[in-house]
Amino acid sequence: MPHTPKIHEALEARDVLATALTRAGIQLPAMDIRTPWADDRRTGEAPYALVHLGVCSAPVALALADVIARGVAEGSAVRSAEGVVE
Repeated sequence: MPHTPKIHEALEARDVLATALTRAGIQLPAMDIRTPWADDRRTGEAPYALVHLGVCSAPVALALADVIARGVAEGSAVRSAEGVVE
């Protein structure tokens, strides 16, 4: 897969997300980069890439939901402490 700017962006996003998840004690087993087509048959179109998170077990999904919920709660608490009105 050629490393276009969009693919490089997706690779970087995948790595940053994987690092954040690891710090939270979560590992998604099948994180990958996907493109909508495998070759350069679509000339003239800007290719893009997606971070594919794969599948995970129910316990991992629950742990991920918990980390997200705690992050949202902490963000709300920080905004409240700073006097930011939403």
